[in-house]
Amino acid sequence: MTPEQTFQFANALVLPQWLLMAVAPRWSVTDWLMRSYLIPVVLAALYATYLFGGGPVDFSAFGSLAGIKNLFSTGGDGVMLAGWIHYLAFDLVAGTVVVRDAQRLGIPHGWVVLPLFACFMVGPVGLLLYWLVRLGHQRQVAP
Repeated sequence: MTPEQTFQFANALVLPQWLLMAVAPRWSVTDWLMRSYLIPVVLAALYATYLFGGGPVDFSAFGSLAGIKNLFSTGGDGVMLAGWIHYLAFDLVAGTVVVRDAQRLGIPHGWVVLPLFACFMVGPVGLLLYWLVRLGHQRQVAP
C-alpha cells in the first residue's frame, strides 16, 4: 500500500468502532471490539511499519521540541503517517476507556457522547471533558 492508501485505510478502520461506541455501546460486537483492542493493535502494526520502515529513527529527536519539529519536517510521508496513526490508535484507546469507565460507574451514555466525540476529534480534550462528567456524576451520587 502507498502511504496515501494506508492513510485512507487507517482512517476508515477506526470509524466503525467510534460509531458503535457512540450509538450502540452495549452491543456485543462493540463490547468485543473494546475488550479486544483489535483495531488499535492493527494500527500499532501499521505504525511500527511506517515508523521503522524508512530507516533508523533518531530517538534523540524526542528530547526537544526542535528535535520533534525536525523529525516531522525531514522524515517524509512515512514519519508523518506514523504520527497520524499514533493519534488514531491512542484516541481510539482513550475513547474505549471513556465508554468502559462510564459503563462501570453507571454514567448515562448521553453524558458520554460529547466527550466521546471530543476524544475522536481532539483526544486529550475528550478525556478532560469526560473527567469533568465523571467528577460531576460522582458528586451527584455521593452521599
